Amino acid sequence: MTGKTSSFQQVVTGTCENQTQLELVVLVWVGLIIHTEGWESQLLETGFLGIFLCPLWTLSRLPQGSPPSKIVIWSFRWLIFRIMLGAGLIKIRGDRCWRELTCMDYHYETQPVPNPISYFMHRSPWWFHRLETLVNHFIELVVPFFLLLGRSMGILHGLLQILFQVLLITSGNLSFLNWLTMVPSIACFDDASLGFLFSTQMKKRAARLQLPKPQGQRLSLGSCVHRVLNISLGLLITYLSIPVVLNLLSSRQVMNTSFNPLRIVNTYGAFGSITRERTEIILQGTSSLDPKDPTAVWEEFEFKCKPGDLRRRPCLISPYHYRLDWLMWFAAFQTYEQNEWIIHLAGKLLAQEEETLSLLATNPFGGRDPPRWIRGEHFRYKFSQPGGKHAMDGKWWIRKRIGPYFPPVNLQGLRKFFEDRNWPYPTQH
Repeated sequence: MTGKTSSFQQVVTGTCENQTQLELVVLVWVGLIIHTEGWESQLLETGFLGIFLCPLWTLSRLPQGSPPSKIVIWSFRWLIFRIMLGAGLIKIRGDRCWRELTCMDYHYETQPVPNPISYFMHRSPWWFHRLETLVNHFIELVVPFFLLLGRSMGILHGLLQILFQVLLITSGNLSFLNWLTMVPSIACFDDASLGFLFSTQMKKRAARLQLPKPQGQRLSLGSCVHRVLNISLGLLITYLSIPVVLNLLSSRQVMNTSFNPLRIVNTYGAFGSITRERTEIILQGTSSLDPKDPTAVWEEFEFKCKPGDLRRRPCLISPYHYRLDWLMWFAAFQTYEQNEWIIHLAGKLLAQEEETLSLLATNPFGGRDPPRWIRGEHFRYKFSQPGGKHAMDGKWWIRKRIGPYFPPVNLQGLRKFFEDRNWPYPTQH
């Protein structure tokens, strides 16, 4: 795909801040479980490429005398190609429901954080869910190759990918991931297709960048350095792409993995498997002296977005992201022994630490003495039937208890647990 690309540079130039990029790398490395999701690596890679759209010597938003390098533009296209193809391949190779076209029968109900539209999309006819899955495979497995078929097909690729992300945003709360994925898709367009977004003055300024240099005129030092940097970028991305390509070709493909410490060129993927049932961990506290007392009153802590209260409407937060709610979704698939951080969370809630309580929607012990005990209960959640008995009762969800997730714990009993892991012991407020 050929053509002018300075409009793309104007759209994403806000991402090219070296200090911000360095801060993101440090945040991801020290954030451990909180910052290990695929969108963190994708943000790092997108930000890294954005650096090379910035002027080298000046603070101007556009470089003087030349459009952005085609190497940088194609690096962005290579990024969106890997994101989509990786997501498509991991699905085909992973859960059989993607091959049988039945995954969408479950996805809206079991995705990490459903939104209000998910509730209604889940009740779509079976044939609509099959069609959705076919469209998904087409967008992720076929459309990426449009980039290799010339300008018009490249623009079509960009339009389809952005539309696809809009549909995902509409039907779920996948944090800023879908919005971020739109950024490299913009590199599929040129000035002729993006020009309507900018003022006449900006378009004239961009057009001046395209004027050819008089023959025989020597390149400035800045232009030479910029050219060397762009070529070096191309060679670096080519080298770092080798393990990524091998992973895409492998029958044992892994998703959302980095092969270098700075996470510059990564492999991506999403929903390689779909859960058939939604389970939730509900944290409950009591002021009772004896947690085994059958008369003990257990009160629930409500999270900001994840399902809990049956009558609370699913939230709409994209592109914002409640990371604790997301982690609770993952923990519900496993045991508390595999997710020790949830016991750490229980200790913080027993101590009523303000920083931890700020991550929740409601604290049933606010203005009262802290709870003496906290336990985790495991429930199976399902959407209520629109227009049915539960929905008429104001319930968005129905649930059934599976059993205990972790037994009742108190603050004193957790002291050794914290000490063994060198965790600061919470001070009760």
